[in-house]
Amino acid sequence: MAHTDPRTAFVHRWALLPLVLLLLAGLPLAVWLDLKNLSERTLRLQAGDINSIVTSVRSYYAANVVARVLATSGHSPVVHNYQSIPGAIPTPPTLSIELARIIGEQQSEMSVRFVSDYPFPERTSREFDDFEKAAIKSLRQNPKQTISEVTWSGLTGRVRLVSPVIMDAATCVGCHNTHPDSPKRDWQLGDVRGIQEVIIATSMASNIFSFKYLLGYFAFMAVLGFGFIVVQRRLIRTIEGMNRKLESTNDVLANVARKISRYLAPQVYSSIFSGKTEVAIQTERKKLTVFFSDIEDFTGATERLQPEEITSLLNEYLTEMSNIAAKYGGTLNKFIGDAIVIFFGDPETKGAAEDAKACLAMAVHMQRRMAELNAQWRRRGIERPFRVRMGINTGYCNVGNFGSEDRMDYTIIGAEANLAQRLQSVAEPGHIVLSYETYTLVREMVSAHALPSIAVKGINRQIVPYLVDGLLDATGTKIEKFSEHTTGLDFYLDLGVVDDAAEGRIRGLLQDAIAALDRRKGPAKLV
Repeated sequence: MAHTDPRTAFVHRWALLPLVLLLLAGLPLAVWLDLKNLSERTLRLQAGDINSIVTSVRSYYAANVVARVLATSGHSPVVHNYQSIPGAIPTPPTLSIELARIIGEQQSEMSVRFVSDYPFPERTSREFDDFEKAAIKSLRQNPKQTISEVTWSGLTGRVRLVSPVIMDAATCVGCHNTHPDSPKRDWQLGDVRGIQEVIIATSMASNIFSFKYLLGYFAFMAVLGFGFIVVQRRLIRTIEGMNRKLESTNDVLANVARKISRYLAPQVYSSIFSGKTEVAIQTERKKLTVFFSDIEDFTGATERLQPEEITSLLNEYLTEMSNIAAKYGGTLNKFIGDAIVIFFGDPETKGAAEDAKACLAMAVHMQRRMAELNAQWRRRGIERPFRVRMGINTGYCNVGNFGSEDRMDYTIIGAEANLAQRLQSVAEPGHIVLSYETYTLVREMVSAHALPSIAVKGINRQIVPYLVDGLLDATGTKIEKFSEHTTGLDFYLDLGVVDDAAEGRIRGLLQDAIAALDRRKGPAKLV
């Protein structure tokens, strides 16, 4: 019995799990990238603000303090070492350096540096790194830009923002070009003296925990998703176990169904298991064509055989006849010893006429097959092969489930069914007898003649049997058939199936047989 494997749906669902996990993992990744971009932008803004503040302070100091002092007679000196000279004030670069030192002391994550590749001898000099070298080179080509770099180490981000320190007219150019310790004396207005670098570092961890509610949501969803996966896996294992039990049960049921099918006609079995027919005590009246066959003198034919041989022969006979019945769509009703009951018209019908024609074609095929079987059995040493009588009747019968709630039999009852058996009893071995009702339905395909009328119990009319002489071809001509089976003779000739190639061989065989009979008859007369 075919059934749909429920695991297929779960396999499909399980295949979607990696996609679901990927989507779930993509959400925090997207948040991480956004948070990283936000942190970088914040660092750049902070560095830009600090750079702007320091630059503005230095510019303000140079223009409004140093310049005013220098413009006043008797002014205090403006020097870098102002702390060692009473009344001196720092130069703008010195002020910037002092501001940077103060910022660095108060802000552990922030520093400001002023560096130049032309430092005064008394200044603490250091080597430029690659970023600073590239920055000062680029700024000297285009001083109207700000250069930045962001690097990450784990969760810590670090931004370096560089802006140019430009020589202005107020204080820088003249001072640097005349100062005895200046390393360069040809400065021009607008030259880039050095760089002002703001460095800010921050840990993203502090920003991450600003999203505590979102992180809590992620944690909750992760736990929920993990729990869902665990439940799904347990459910799948449970269903797989149930499926294994179901498969085992289905195998048992399929095996039982196969065994049950041996006791039912294929049409009935299919109708029941497809749900078309209810397994309940119910019948209906239908017009059926009923076939009944019986082996002539079965007891006498098998009295010299061992029980094992009788069983083998009978089973072989019944199997062959059942196969032919199935080929023509007949419903095999039952075996009654060596008798066979078959009917057409239920559970499926093609109409009374077509059902009757199919039944007659089946009976003719059975007789032809019996001739073949008899020849085989004689070669196996069976002295008296089977000779079968057949009867066919068409009429209304009750068909359906008969019996009790515990034990039912799908069969037919009625006088019309009994008539088929009665017709069989008046048939000669190897022949088929039809009722008038059946004959009228098949008369265009068969040649038959009437037999003396008979009386049947339960039917209040005389029944006229019709003996089938042979089938008719497409032109309406009778297809001759000869059949005789007796001691020393096993003869069956159906001209409807003899081809031209075999005709000459058959003629020669018949002529040889007649000649042999004549030779046998001659010496007998002399005696």
